[in-house]
Amino acid sequence: MSGMAEIELVLLSLATKPLEISFSINETCKNKLLVIEVDMKIKNIQLKSIEARRYIDRNQKPKQIRIDHNSQVTQIQNKSNNQAAVEFQYTASYGAVGMIKLEGSLIYENDDARKITKEWLDTRKMPNQVASHIHTAVMHACVPEAVGIAKDLGLPPPIPLPQVRLGSKPSKGQFGPEVA
Repeated sequence: MSGMAEIELVLLSLATKPLEISFSINETCKNKLLVIEVDMKIKNIQLKSIEARRYIDRNQKPKQIRIDHNSQVTQIQNKSNNQAAVEFQYTASYGAVGMIKLEGSLIYENDDARKITKEWLDTRKMPNQVASHIHTAVMHACVPEAVGIAKDLGLPPPIPLPQVRLGSKPSKGQFGPEVA
């Protein structure tokens, strides 16, 4: 194995077990740039407030409802050199039919936490990769909660539920798992 370098990476994803990836680099690739995604951790997600309302009577059933999701960071504060407390708000809007609003907080942990906090306090913006990571964590925590709240209010779930069709051939362009 002369001229080969063995590298093993362990990538952590948001809500799953570590993903292990192993690969080899030969002599011709040795001086190439290798970009590795930074390990960011989101932990301690807590809900602080739940507000939900149905605007119309349960007997009124609109034919079509548009459901809009919005995740918003409302505050970031430094906790330590590598931790920042992030406050967020999630809203599922059902137009004239109703709304669900959840507020909470989480801990963002990474070596750049202090820099991210300063940037957010100065500009109310953060790097796209960090924002994507935080908003994904917020959605993963809030959407399942919103499903239960929607059921209690008689609103449709804020996510499309899978439909099972037995005994019919799928139409062109229709994808999904096969059910036997």
